[in-house]
Amino acid sequence: MAALRDVPRAGRQLLGAASHWKSCPTNLRRCASTEATASAPAIPDIEQDSGLASPIVTREDVRITDPRKRASRRSHELPHERYRYHPPKYYRGPLHPVQPPPSSDPVARNFSPGPFNLPRLKQTFHSTTASDIMTLMYQHTPPGTPEKPERIRLREWDDSSPYMKNRPKRGPRGHDVLLPLEKEITWQNIPEIRAVHLAIYVPKAKKNPDHLIVGRSVLQTITGVRPEITTTKTSVSQWGTVKGDRSGVKVTVRGDQAWELVDKMIHLVFPKIKDWKGISGTTGDSTGNISWGFDSQSMQYFPEVEANYSLYPSKMIPGCRVTLETTAKSDRHARILCMSLGIPFYGKLVD
Repeated sequence: MAALRDVPRAGRQLLGAASHWKSCPTNLRRCASTEATASAPAIPDIEQDSGLASPIVTREDVRITDPRKRASRRSHELPHERYRYHPPKYYRGPLHPVQPPPSSDPVARNFSPGPFNLPRLKQTFHSTTASDIMTLMYQHTPPGTPEKPERIRLREWDDSSPYMKNRPKRGPRGHDVLLPLEKEITWQNIPEIRAVHLAIYVPKAKKNPDHLIVGRSVLQTITGVRPEITTTKTSVSQWGTVKGDRSGVKVTVRGDQAWELVDKMIHLVFPKIKDWKGISGTTGDSTGNISWGFDSQSMQYFPEVEANYSLYPSKMIPGCRVTLETTAKSDRHARILCMSLGIPFYGKLVD
């Protein structure tokens, strides 16, 4: 009976809720119709007005503020120069509490803006050549292989005299300089180009200083760096040289300019040299630096000299010697770097 009593109550609640419903008119239009597209505002992709039609701004229209008046209207004074941060003048070691900022910081004393470009040869080296060098120089060592004993390069003293105790070891026999050790190439020590040194020796400059001017202008045109004039170190009577005579020019190119200069030599100068075999395999100083030379005829193949050949006296253009400074520790690694960049070698290879 209680259930039947609740039926009329539920019906009244249902009818009361239905009375609040509102009737909606029937709409047969689509949600996305052509009318909505037609009524949308047109958005042009190209500006209708030309930039040449904009008004020309004259000097009278520009409002120029006098810096002195602006300073006088300032309510507070700017901090003094002594309160600004100044990097230390000298580098006093890694443990000093005051460290200089990195060279990329504009506040640093050795700040140089850039880089503004990426040389093609450098980009190719980092993207392709570096990984190829690691692949070619990889030497697999099976697990458990004993390490090779390190070669003893310093000589010890014998115990024949009590004065030889606790003395430092002697250098290698016949050589006072201890050359760097050649380590295996890993991703941390892949050899790269550090700098390119060019030097010209003109002994005729003593009688005719124009030879020195021409050599200096040629080097500055090729490298884009102002060369430095060198003098004779010693006097040799047979050669007619006197100590202190201005007899040469030298220049050093570093960074991206060094990469661009090597790229220029590989792809523009070397292919034009007639019957050019390459660089001698015996060159090198055992510390990772490779040297070669250009005669006066080869110097004319540089694009900067070739484009303005009439500016230089043809019989006064000198040759030069080039030294490629790399981060390698041996001639073998430096030679591998040069060969991967496209510089060939001929003859017996001396490491």
